[in-house]
Amino acid sequence: MRRPCRAESVESIRTLGVVAVVRLDAVAQLGPVVDALAAGDVRAIEVTMTMPAALEGLTTLAATRDERSLVGAGSVLDAETARLAILAGARFIVAPVFRADVVEMCHRYDVVAMPGAYTPTEILTAWEAGADLIKVFPASALGPGYLKDLKGPMPQLRLVPTGGVTVENAGAFVAAGASALGVGGALVAREAIARGDFARLTEYARRLTAAVRAARERA
Repeated sequence: MRRPCRAESVESIRTLGVVAVVRLDAVAQLGPVVDALAAGDVRAIEVTMTMPAALEGLTTLAATRDERSLVGAGSVLDAETARLAILAGARFIVAPVFRADVVEMCHRYDVVAMPGAYTPTEILTAWEAGADLIKVFPASALGPGYLKDLKGPMPQLRLVPTGGVTVENAGAFVAAGASALGVGGALVAREAIARGDFARLTEYARRLTAAVRAARERA
């Protein structure tokens, strides 16, 4: 299967609208979780490097998903980890903070760089350093109005609010100018996974993607 270029991956993330932040207790849970999310039309998967055997899981996932899915790595704090994740098959790299060498490493391999930033200065610094998308984190402390305020003077920014994004506020973040949404605990619910209730993940994924589509149609 042909690997998409960086620009194509950015467009895929924007089109899909939701990036699932997957942080699990065991890599064996990864396949069933990703299948459940895909059944709800959430197909951009961020495998966090804080998960045990994360690179192993990422390698398997990247090799077995179809072309409709996009697999990346999250919680990447340094260029060395970014390189390992890219070699394992990641098509996008997400970090909670901005590190210029991580962006540089991603671009060396034609992979999407999505660093995290919080303040307007941090966000613009990351953008000017070449970030393809910017993870606004933690979004729960800021709210949709913050994105709208940022996009006023800086409409060129491609922002992905993450942290505290739910079905209830997803539409407001999209309406405020989010390119996509990063969703973790509300979507990848640990208690549901622990009891094997993967249908709960699928149902939430469907509601979430429906909320994104509805907000975009109203825009």
